[in-house]
Amino acid sequence: MKTIKLKRTFKEGLDNFRRNGWLSFATVSVLAISLYVISVTIILGISANMVLKNVQDKINVSVYFNSDVTESRILEIKDKLVGYQEIQSIDYVSKEQALAQFRKIGEKNVSISQALDEIDDNPLLSALVIKAKNPSQYDLITKAISNSNFSAEISRIDYEENKAAIDRLSSVIKLVEEVGLTLGIIFVFIGVLITFNAIRLTMYAHKHEFEIMRLVGASNIYIRMPFVFEGIFYGTVAAFVVMICLFVTSKFLAPLTRGSISGGDIVSFYFSHFFIIFGGLLISGIFLGTLSGIIAIRRYLKV
Repeated sequence: MKTIKLKRTFKEGLDNFRRNGWLSFATVSVLAISLYVISVTIILGISANMVLKNVQDKINVSVYFNSDVTESRILEIKDKLVGYQEIQSIDYVSKEQALAQFRKIGEKNVSISQALDEIDDNPLLSALVIKAKNPSQYDLITKAISNSNFSAEISRIDYEENKAAIDRLSSVIKLVEEVGLTLGIIFVFIGVLITFNAIRLTMYAHKHEFEIMRLVGASNIYIRMPFVFEGIFYGTVAAFVVMICLFVTSKFLAPLTRGSISGGDIVSFYFSHFFIIFGGLLISGIFLGTLSGIIAIRRYLKV
């Protein structure tokens, strides 16, 4: 008996969804926009953090020494720095190695090769390339080296430019997350409001039927359930629509993220997390639709 009632209320909710026509279309559209904005914000936030981590993994600190500092002295300093617990690895790059690397780059740029030939000398400096265990520790390492007893032998430390780039990228990521979440919350509120009104209009169209159903002994749950199902249909269809929109968006952004995200680009991320994204959207859509239906029932269906 309960199964029959459930089927009937399910069918009634589906009929309401179909009969509403353009109202259902508008409701699904707004719910889809709400879920889309939040989903894009989350996916972009995760992707941006993956890009940031990828950039951080490639960052290091290069400590360049004065031209009069001997190789043995630099290796002695290297042995001291190995004892720093924040340092993961240190590589010594001699003037000759640096020149060879620079000439390799110059193979693709004629002006660099010509400039080196005109100088007829090695203008580059020997360096220690330091990689930290954690990107947040570069500041500490740089300050420790700058305040060390061998700081006078150092020509320069290349880190501030990298640090500024990371800080700018972090600020952009934070701004995107804040703006996206704010817009998402606003659209969620609008989506719930429109779904609520769509269900309320359906209730208004059936108000005479409710009186008859009550007279013949229909239970409150039996009367209410079709509108809960109607809200679920709105949220479910919106979730499917958003999945399609996210795929189109990821295809559009793929060239911008290629090589920056581990595993490929944002399309690869979309497919590798397909079921997680879809599950999250489906649960969110059903929750918003059901919530709208329950609010409308409590507010306008006095049974």
